[in-house]
Amino acid sequence: LLTLSRLESGEALPETEMVHLPDLLAEIAADAEIEAQSRHCSVELARMPECWIEGNRELLRSAFENVVRNGIRYTEAGTSVRISAACNDHEVRVIVQDHGPGVPESELDKVFKPFYRVDTSRERRTGGVGLGLAIAERAIKLHNGKIAAGNLKEGGFQVEISLPMAMVAV
Repeated sequence: LLTLSRLESGEALPETEMVHLPDLLAEIAADAEIEAQSRHCSVELARMPECWIEGNRELLRSAFENVVRNGIRYTEAGTSVRISAACNDHEVRVIVQDHGPGVPESELDKVFKPFYRVDTSRERRTGGVGLGLAIAERAIKLHNGKIAAGNLKEGGFQVEISLPMAMVAV
């Protein structure tokens, strides 16, 4: 709750640095795998393109980690949460997909609201209080990025995060 409050306060972005996205996502995937195994699923990290983001590493980590852990909570046992990325000259796009029940179309616009839960009966089974995606949204917006969620046609849920690419001298 404190993290969300700080992000909503309108403060400037804390100390920034060049963040190597493949390394950051690999760390998050490795850490999340422990939780995934306890829920009888896994985290799949697709081959990552070489890309850098300028931002606050801890806020970016928090955003991506909240999205991945949300996927772990809802994906079906025996499946995986998949993290993939693509980039062009201007932006990087990270997609996190799960094999869970998805969200009713009428509720999709609410998933980034603080304390929002699709179904309160799921709260007991999956844990959490509905802050993870709200924190992720605010952290991404502080980095001049965009975050969107949607259901997959074949079933499951997807969160797509777009962030400006950093200009890195090679």
